Parts: sequence; C-alpha cells; structure tokens
Amino acid sequence: MVTTIDRRRVLAYRAWAQGLHRDAAAAHELEVLDLGVQDTPPGSASHALAIRTVATTADAAEGLVTTWSVRGAPHVHRDCDLVALSHALWPWSDADALARLDTASSPVRDSGLPAREALRLVADNIADIVTEPMAKGDVSTALTPRIPDAMTVDCRRCNATHIVETLFRAAVLPAGIVFDPDERVVTFVPVPGWPGIPDDSVGADSLMTSYLRLLGPAAPADVAAFLGSTRAEVEGRWPDGLVEVAVDDKAAWIPEASLDALVSPPDPPTVRMLPPSDPWLQARDRDLVVPDREHQKAIWPILGRPGVVLARGDVAGTWRSRKKGRRLEVTVTPFVRIPAAVRRGIADQADLAAHTKGLTEATVTVA
Repeated sequence: MVTTIDRRRVLAYRAWAQGLHRDAAAAHELEVLDLGVQDTPPGSASHALAIRTVATTADAAEGLVTTWSVRGAPHVHRDCDLVALSHALWPWSDADALARLDTASSPVRDSGLPAREALRLVADNIADIVTEPMAKGDVSTALTPRIPDAMTVDCRRCNATHIVETLFRAAVLPAGIVFDPDERVVTFVPVPGWPGIPDDSVGADSLMTSYLRLLGPAAPADVAAFLGSTRAEVEGRWPDGLVEVAVDDKAAWIPEASLDALVSPPDPPTVRMLPPSDPWLQARDRDLVVPDREHQKAIWPILGRPGVVLARGDVAGTWRSRKKGRRLEVTVTPFVRIPAAVRRGIADQADLAAHTKGLTEATVTVA
C-alpha cells in the first residue's frame, strides 16, 4: 500500500533533513553538503551554512572548498568528497553529456567530437595548464587555442574569442580544480594528488539518493532537472532502496530509511531566512513548494533572485538586503500576515545574515 503524504509534512521533513533546526556543531557535518551548497550570489553558501550550524564563521569554512559542479554552478563541497563527486557527475552517455552541457551542446556537436570526448579534451587541457593558482581569464586564454574552433565563441563583452562558458565550467571539476577563497576574482587552484579525469560515471546512484533524502519525496523528472540531465537517463539508473509515496496524488519516491521521518517529521523552526540559492530552494517540485504562481515568480525570477523567509516551515515572503556602512538593511516582502513571534525571529535571522557578511548589525523593514 502506498503511503499518502500531505504538503505540510513534506515541508517539515525537508526542514529537518536539511538541518534547518540548527543543531550541527560544524558545517562539514551537514548532510546538505552531500549534494553541495550553491554559492550564487557569492556569499550565499556561507549564509546557508550559518543558519544550519552553531559553528563560528572561521570554523564554518574548515574542510570546505568551492568549485563549479552541479549544472556548472559554483557549489561548496567537502574537500574529501571531490574525487567521488567528479565520478558521480561524469555523464552516463554522450546524450547525457549533451543535455548537461546545455548551451554548449551545439558547439560540441559542431566540433565533430563525441560529447564525452570533447569534455575530456577540455578537462585534460585545463589540468595541464593549471599547475599553480591562475585567474580564470588567464586559463581561458591559454585553453582556447588548444580546442576546436567550433567550441569557442566571439564574446563582445570580453572583446575576445574564448571557450564556450558552459563547457568550460563542466570540465573544471573533472580536471581537479577548485577556487582560491582569498581572491575576489575567480582564481583556479589544482587539487593536490588529483587522480585524473574519470573513466566513467560511478556513484551517481548515491548522489540521486542524497537528492531524494534531502529534497524528497520526488520523481525522476525532479532529479533530472537538478542534475541538468533528462528524465529518460535518470529513470534508466533509478537507485535501489526507495519507497513510493503519494504527494498530492502524484507518485514520488524517498529512501526507505527516511520514510518514518517523513510520516512524522519534527515541527519546523519558527523562522529561517534562506539566502537566494539555499538548498531548500533547490527542489524542482516548485508547485508543491510554493503553490501560488505569482509567489513563484517573485522567488525565482530570471535575474536577481531574493532570499526567502520560512515561517514554521512554509514560505512567508521574500527578503532583500543592501549594505550601508557596517549595517545590513533588510527589506521583507510578506506573502502572508507576519505575527509578532515571526517578526522577532526575522530580526534575529537578519543579525545572523549581517554577521556572515562581516557586518555588525541589521535593520529590518517589513514592506
């Protein structure tokens, strides 16, 4: 018999699974790092980790690195996970590689190379070029003459010809490259002792299981969208150890070991102010997460995404901020009435956001 789960329990479960109760002693303990924490805009990941752990800002970054990984976006990962992650994210097939390369798929086709061979060519050359810290632009300049012309683009903004950005980003992790955290511009650093570009995809089932544990219950199409792959590729490699549940009359899956927590999740925290790319917002079932279409447009615009206010596990509004001297000015745009207890929680969360940016205090305005 398939267990039926309502939206309230799904959201409460995700808050618990993703560590939003803030009971982790250190950032590297957080299970959200099994998928990585997106850092868009820069600093978003530090905020996402801060609302989940009691560690100090200095301790929060210990053992963590940033690189381009899932969908070519910058993510924070545990340094000890990078090799396994590079194998798990390596495309299953040439068709899968073309799907993940997205805007680079046509240039790769035009090059005449199979997609995975093209990706390997770029990764090999990046690994050969980056033997010491190098700025992204310098790497791109050195890389472009080494690849087929079809995989380059004449960029007006840069006033230069360089490799297609999506392909560049997809090849950085397989090449064993991370970002220098002390540089303001993207600067590449080689990982010591990197074993080389993966020969094949290994461990993707564990990565998909992590998605279903942290953002489940979910369907194959949701996992495919998160990875940048296709539903057919994911369905052909659907992991074992899952159970089917019904959410709003739709079939979804979750690891069997997580079912009890899904059925009876802990009460979510009173307030959490999520940064724009927080793990909680990475779920692809947006109609479940935010049923109102106008609210969806406010949370996920094409450009300039805001943060989100969670009140008792559900979306209560959005927030934006700006620095003014040593102060962070936060403006909250509510979707519902904000009770006094939630307003107090927002003030505390705004102070935490200020501290992650190195500021001394925050002010809050509810629009």
